[in-house]
Amino acid sequence: MTAATLPVYPRRQVIRGVLRGLIRMLLPRFADVQITGQENFPQEGPLLVVANHFSFLDPVAVIHATRYPLEFIGGFTMPNAPKVVTWIPRVWGILPVHRGTVSREALTAAATILNQNGVLGIFPEAGSWASVLRPARPGAALLASRTHARVLPIGIDGAIDVFPRFRKGERAQLTLRIGKPFGPFFISDRGAASRDHLTEIGHEMMRNIAELIPPERRGSYSNDPALREAAKAVEAYPWADQAEN
Repeated sequence: MTAATLPVYPRRQVIRGVLRGLIRMLLPRFADVQITGQENFPQEGPLLVVANHFSFLDPVAVIHATRYPLEFIGGFTMPNAPKVVTWIPRVWGILPVHRGTVSREALTAAATILNQNGVLGIFPEAGSWASVLRPARPGAALLASRTHARVLPIGIDGAIDVFPRFRKGERAQLTLRIGKPFGPFFISDRGAASRDHLTEIGHEMMRNIAELIPPERRGSYSNDPALREAAKAVEAYPWADQAEN
């Protein structure tokens, strides 16, 4: 990726404005949406917005809850999502991470956004294969430490129920809780110490998210030893035998 192809923030303002309007009009038809903690939104970036990832609807929920010119970095495919929503990432223009590849270009583009005082959304768990919290993958912590962006946690509860309830003619309760921003982070060490520091930043992100979702969903970050033990069954990253994303 050359300087000429690096993203200039904000991007795609017209089409994203249209999409945001559609989301705000349609999502309340599918669910009773409640948002708390709006007073915690910082006035400006750089800002890394992190949230739990239990459902393919999570990015839609974050767009609905925020007012920023929001960028996303994440998987470009949505294997578990109905076709009615799979077009959204392409039209929104997320910074794509393709599993099985080393996504240095996506990370470089994401850092470029943050270095322009931008706002970037990322789901630290890097996938929605479970409905309880799992440890963060390295990407979110790496971006936070490289750009010194503050981190804004969001807890999403109820997104996994939206389509199942809708098919029954019911509306789910979808709650988004905005936490207080924290950071920035600085890493001066190298090697194994640096990797350990990144791991701890990831844990701090997930602990902040855990405080914003129901206790039974906190998984690896629960205060209940039985829930932590049960979460071990879904902690493993399903694509760990592929190249790092």
